[in-house]
Amino acid sequence: MRAFPGPIALVHEWFTPRSVGGSEAVVRELDRLLAEWGHSPCLFALVDGESRRPGSWLEGRSITTSFIQRLPWGISHVQQYLPLLPLAIEQLDLAGYPLVVSSSHLVAKGVLIGPDQLHVSYVHTPVRYAWDQMHPYLEHSALARGPLGPLVRLQLHQLRQWDALSAQRVDGLVANSRFTARRIRRCWRRRAEVVHPPVAVDRFRWNQSRDATYVSLCRLVPNKRVDVVVQAFNRTGLPLVVIGDGPERRRLEAMAAPTIRFLGRCGDAEANAWLERCRAYVYAGLEDFGIAPVEAMAAGAPVIAYGAGGLRDSVRCLQEGEPHPTGLLFPQQSAASLAAALEHFEAAALWRQLPPEGQRQWAESFAPERFRERMAAVLERHWHRHRERLRREGAAIATGASVPLG
Repeated sequence: MRAFPGPIALVHEWFTPRSVGGSEAVVRELDRLLAEWGHSPCLFALVDGESRRPGSWLEGRSITTSFIQRLPWGISHVQQYLPLLPLAIEQLDLAGYPLVVSSSHLVAKGVLIGPDQLHVSYVHTPVRYAWDQMHPYLEHSALARGPLGPLVRLQLHQLRQWDALSAQRVDGLVANSRFTARRIRRCWRRRAEVVHPPVAVDRFRWNQSRDATYVSLCRLVPNKRVDVVVQAFNRTGLPLVVIGDGPERRRLEAMAAPTIRFLGRCGDAEANAWLERCRAYVYAGLEDFGIAPVEAMAAGAPVIAYGAGGLRDSVRCLQEGEPHPTGLLFPQQSAASLAAALEHFEAAALWRQLPPEGQRQWAESFAPERFRERMAAVLERHWHRHRERLRREGAAIATGASVPLG
C-alpha cells in the first residue's frame, strides 16, 4: 500500500440534468474510488447544473466551473459554445493538485497542469464529429449545409488541431474500449490502455420468463441507426418494440410495419422489464463502447448487433466460436445483413444456445466494482512511475495529507 499526497482534482466536461449517460457513470465511480482512498476529490467542470438539484448524487458538492457557467443558457446548452470550450477548460486553475484525473469526451483532457503534477485521463472518445465521423455530422447538420457551412468546417478543423495538441499534454491515457484505443492511436498518435466503463448490472433480473419479442432501446438519433433495425424487421415480420425518443422518431414510425411498436421514453422499471422478457436486444449503431448491450445481457437477453466498434469488446459472438457466447454480430451496417442474422437466429432457435445465466455472468465482468479495481491499479501504476521520474529529475515530490493508494 502506497501513500498518496492529496488533494486530488477530478475534471469532467459538464454536470447537467440533460447528461446522465455512461461518461457520468464513469465520473461517479471515479469519485467513489478516490473517496475510498480517504480523499474526496475536488470537482471541476465547464458548467454545473447538478450540485443544487435535489436528489442528484452531486447535491451539496462544491464544483469549480468555467466562465461558460455565466453565459446565457450556458448550463442548459453548453455545447452551443463549442468554439469557446477549449479556451474555457484551459482557464480552470489546477495548481496545487499533485494528481489530476479527467473524464473526457470533448475537452476535459485539455486542462493545463505543471511539470510536477500527474494527469491521467479516461477517454470516452476523441471528438467524434471533428475526426472520422465529421462527414456524417456535417451531412445531418442544417447549420453546416447553410451559408455558415465553411465557418463550421473551419471550426472543426481548429478543434481537430487543439484536440491532437492537448492530448500530448496528458501523462496517461485510458480508453473505454479497444476501438477507442485504436482511434486514439490514429488521431493522437498515443497509446492508451483499456478499462471498460462501469455498468450497473445489479439493476436487472436475469431469470424471468421470456417471450418472442425483440427490443431496441436507445435514443432515436441518426448515428444509432434505428432505421436499419426498422427496415430489417419490416423484412422479417418479427415483433419489435422500440424504446426511446428523439428527432428520428416521426420518420421511423412512418416507415415501420404494424409489427413494430414505439413506446417512446419509458421509465427505468418499464424499460428494464422489457429487457428482462425479450428474446433478444437488437442494435445497429457504431459505438465507442455501448452501455445498453451490456445492460441487456445483465437482464439475460442475447444481443444481435453490428459487429464493429466497442461492441467487439462487450459481445461474444456465437458464430465466431468465442467461449461463452452472448449474441450474434452481423457484418454490414445494413438492413439486409441484420435481417439475415435475425432469420438465422429464428430458424436455428439460437437463443437456446445463449442461456440467460450466461449473459448475466459475462455482464458482471463490467460491474462498477470491477471498474474501480482496474482503475485503482492504473492510477497506482502511473503514480509510481511519476514519483520515480520526479526522483530521477531531482524535483520536489508533493507532500500533504497522506492518502492510501491501492
